[in-house]
Amino acid sequence: MAIATGAAGSQPRNWNAAHFAALVSGNAALALGPWFVRLADSGPVSAGFWRLTLAVPLLAAIALASGQKLGGYRPAVWWAIAGAGVFFAFDLGMWHIGIHYTRMGNATLFGNAGSLVVMAAGLIALHRWPRGNEWLAFVLALGGTAILLGRSFEINHTTLLGDLFCLTAGLLYAGYILLMKRPRETLGNWAILTWSSLAGAPVLLAFALVLGEPIWPSQWWPLIGLALVSQVIGQGLLIFSLRHFSAMVFGLALLCQPAIAVAVGWLAFGEVLGWPDFLGMALVAAALALARSTQD
Repeated sequence: MAIATGAAGSQPRNWNAAHFAALVSGNAALALGPWFVRLADSGPVSAGFWRLTLAVPLLAAIALASGQKLGGYRPAVWWAIAGAGVFFAFDLGMWHIGIHYTRMGNATLFGNAGSLVVMAAGLIALHRWPRGNEWLAFVLALGGTAILLGRSFEINHTTLLGDLFCLTAGLLYAGYILLMKRPRETLGNWAILTWSSLAGAPVLLAFALVLGEPIWPSQWWPLIGLALVSQVIGQGLLIFSLRHFSAMVFGLALLCQPAIAVAVGWLAFGEVLGWPDFLGMALVAAALALARSTQD
């Protein structure tokens, strides 16, 4: 799930092989997140708590080293961060639960569905109907989602439930992005990640306790990997590359995530997909790329 804040500019700036490698590698790192979640023995929501908690010190250090301030904000900004942290927490919680019940490719695609919701919210704010590629994005998303949900229903009702958890996570992610609109005007990306992670961690801990999940793991490496690879390295590489590409290129690079997730699901968990699955994924992936392109 891509949670880098901000949006790429409407025109690509100067970029080189290092920027492109960072863009692809960042998406690849995020695609490994579901693998770490499945390997963690602390419970899926608890894994989200550790993902944020373990990452906060590193994120704060990077923010300060980048010259981004971590305090002195207006009250309205603090309230927006707090609200976004709650959405962020439930986004991760729902997504991590869904990862355990559906295929990794489905989880990755549906977890990024917030791009479509953000596009829809933008159209509502502009008081206009979709046009051109916007209509196409919605049609592709509906068609692809219908195929994937139908396939999950055929395979196992539990898999369908996992898809719905991941779709819900995508909606919550959109709420996070929309609430962070005001803080993005004054905060740097690393500061946003630091505070949203810090605000979301206690919510995830409470969520896990209510569900009766084990909190303390018997093995730490999947959780450390989740925090470093997904929350720090993945986001860091995307933030590094964000300013150098148009939103369309950034959206197309997002398609690396489901491709890698499908490969990992096959190699690590024996998940086999048929041609209808690939068709549904292709439609949803194309819809996400188009949705990103409208956010220039």
